[in-house]
Amino acid sequence: MRLGAIYRLGLKELVSLRYDPVLVLLILYCFTLAIIAPARGVKIQLENASVAVVDEDRSPLTERLTAALQRPYFQPPVSIPATELDRALEAGRFTFVVDFPPRLHADAREGRQPAIQVNVDATAMAMAGAGARYLERVLAEEPLYHLRDEAPAPSPAVTAVTRLAFNPNGDSTWFLAVMQIVNMITLLGILLTGAALIREREHGTIEHLLVMPLTAAEIMLAKIWANGLVILVAASLSLLLVVKGVLGAPGVGSPGLVVLGLAVYLFALTALGIFLATLARTMPQFGLLSIPVFLVMYMLSGANTPLDAMPEFLQRLMLISPTTHIVAYMQSLVFRGAGLELIWRPLAATLGLGVMAFLLALARFRQTVSLTRL
Repeated sequence: MRLGAIYRLGLKELVSLRYDPVLVLLILYCFTLAIIAPARGVKIQLENASVAVVDEDRSPLTERLTAALQRPYFQPPVSIPATELDRALEAGRFTFVVDFPPRLHADAREGRQPAIQVNVDATAMAMAGAGARYLERVLAEEPLYHLRDEAPAPSPAVTAVTRLAFNPNGDSTWFLAVMQIVNMITLLGILLTGAALIREREHGTIEHLLVMPLTAAEIMLAKIWANGLVILVAASLSLLLVVKGVLGAPGVGSPGLVVLGLAVYLFALTALGIFLATLARTMPQFGLLSIPVFLVMYMLSGANTPLDAMPEFLQRLMLISPTTHIVAYMQSLVFRGAGLELIWRPLAATLGLGVMAFLLALARFRQTVSLTRL
């Protein structure tokens, strides 16, 4: 292979991308607004949840319990009658409805341990579990403080102390932002390289390349380095200006190792994009083929749901996806500040899968080139 030919072919790719305003705008959008909007809009933790209160006791204790439902966890509680409870949940007006029974204060003062009903709309999955646990804790602790002068409660035999490592405030903003960058890299890494090859075929310029003294490997490597470089620069600027600048995420982990990991990941993705492009004949076919591949790679990578929570056969199956390894790499490096001695395995796995994808794409591309020449 000749490095000069690979370099000049890559420059041609950069020039063609420069004069494609749709793809340029797509790249700008993916690494700006597509990062900020989910990071600030999607909330994994309990925040600003809608809550209603059915107060059938009207006592100082229920007033204190209602006042404990405060921002930023809950919206101001709305008082509704007991007859509206089921209808409010069915209409989706509230995520939580707390029902205080009659004689709650009197029964608690006399040590009868009355029950408070917490109704949860479990279709709001992001908040249902966290909100129910928070409400259980508040409804169990507040009466102890309110009634301590009337009926002192015994001290608990065991006290649990929880320490949140690496994210003590439980803020999901910067976590979602970094994972969204991995998401956008996965999408564009497959899309841009595959689209570049499909565009050559649709415009008839692939024949021009085939009559030149160029090998299939040189053509592939030119598309890989040019498109990968554009995405790598855009992702690096997004981490610096958007994630750290706009979203205020703390700077954890070595920037050099971040760029190295993303570069290796892009090598695997661009090779995969070329392989998928050799299977498709037109851009619509390539889009229909690449979308399910992208969705499976990202949704089952461990970025949103831990791999340990998945069925065992899926955990093993997803080991063939480079996204699974780069997510583990980025989480250890960016969130936990791990060094290379702890993250070299996912990096090596990503590189190995990238080499396999490149060889597979090269074999398929050579076959396609041979058929085109015939």
